[in-house]
Amino acid sequence: MEKLQGVLYEEESIRLFLAVTVVMGGWAAWMTGKACASTWRPYWTVFLYMLVLGAVVRYLHFALFGGTLLSAQFYLVDMAVAQVFAAIGYRQMRTRQMVTKYNWLYAPLGPLSWRSRV
Repeated sequence: MEKLQGVLYEEESIRLFLAVTVVMGGWAAWMTGKACASTWRPYWTVFLYMLVLGAVVRYLHFALFGGTLLSAQFYLVDMAVAQVFAAIGYRQMRTRQMVTKYNWLYAPLGPLSWRSRV
């Protein structure tokens, strides 16, 4: 895992990256994705929110652990992790909406997809 230091994270321990970017940032991104889907917003709005959340996560690394604030590489990593969690939350909520609100048209096909009943 030492080979990932400097590529995915800059701290001396991967635990800080996992705690801030994956756990805290991922949870916020997942909830944001769910909120956008529950209000029937298109996915591109989630992408815009994740641009901002990536900057917030980068600021947390800077303020709490002395990380680099203005680093395009680490910002893109933080934003990519947030995008993944947001996409999962968005798709999970959209699937739940489609199979509950339009249950005569759609049936669940796993937690992230639905199929036509026809």
